[in-house]
Amino acid sequence: MPEAVATPESRRFGAAAERTASVGAVGVAVPSGVIDNATVAARLDVTEDWIVARTGVRERRVAPAGTDLPDLAAEAASRALAAAGTEAADVDLVLVATMSHDSLSPNAAPLVAARIGATRAGAMDVGAACSGFVSALVLAAAHVESGRADCVLVVGADLMTRIVDPADRGTATLFGDGAGAVLVTAGDGHGRVGPAVLGADGARHDLVTADRTEGILRMKGHDTFRQAVVRLEEATVAAVAAAGLGLGEIDVFVFHQANTRILTAVGEKLGLEAGRVIDCMGRYGNTSAATIPLALAEARDLGMLVPGSNVLVAAFGGGLTWAATVVEWGGEARDDS
Repeated sequence: MPEAVATPESRRFGAAAERTASVGAVGVAVPSGVIDNATVAARLDVTEDWIVARTGVRERRVAPAGTDLPDLAAEAASRALAAAGTEAADVDLVLVATMSHDSLSPNAAPLVAARIGATRAGAMDVGAACSGFVSALVLAAAHVESGRADCVLVVGADLMTRIVDPADRGTATLFGDGAGAVLVTAGDGHGRVGPAVLGADGARHDLVTADRTEGILRMKGHDTFRQAVVRLEEATVAAVAAAGLGLGEIDVFVFHQANTRILTAVGEKLGLEAGRVIDCMGRYGNTSAATIPLALAEARDLGMLVPGSNVLVAAFGGGLTWAATVVEWGGEARDDS
């Protein structure tokens, strides 16, 4: 038998598996309520410019009392299904990434599955703080690639304004509420999820915490900032290399929207043009597990998500945890000739 010859396509994203996982639709949901910087600045005795300079946030969405997390997550999930033209009854598994659960039990995922009508789906939550969505995405891809599932709904949803101290300048200026979702399905020859880069450093767990007694997020901002820049840079380089690509072959970089200064620092260290790095911090703030799908929707609305686009997604969060992969956006192959 002649020796197999590696083709450019088989080197791309590593040795291509026979069965691939494809992502080609995104749906988001954000509360209608908006709190601008003037309101927050007055409460914290700072200026609006002070907030923008340190975070990049100009306004954030805030869920009204009575809104529960599964409702917002289900709205985003339904929109992702509609965008993909898929029925909820066809979903095999629902994964919800969140750190702001309404209750210890039940988790959000089974409630989301019930509310969207995914009656035959399994359901579980993924807890990796701000890294949760990317972690859930690579878990979904593994299920699809292995043949254990054909259709997995991945949701990132957080109501962060409910777990921050309104008097803490380091968090009250930064966080907002939101949800987003994507559908991961068996590939049809176009679109795939690249190798996963996952990491953790529990020795630095004290940088971002929220204990059960107080239920409030506490963050050591300066040290967290430094770790976020280092880990996002490292994970990006590793994920792009694992996909068999170079940084210049990535069409859009979708980083966790933690802070505009972090996005800028990572972009500068990697030598990226600002136009290829999504930044929607100004409108949403840091929505934890929801930031990646919200940023994907931003890229879609800007016309940057087309079939065949190479999209780097990377996130960093409490734990410490980080996760990254390259997604070749689903649909018909792009003609680069």
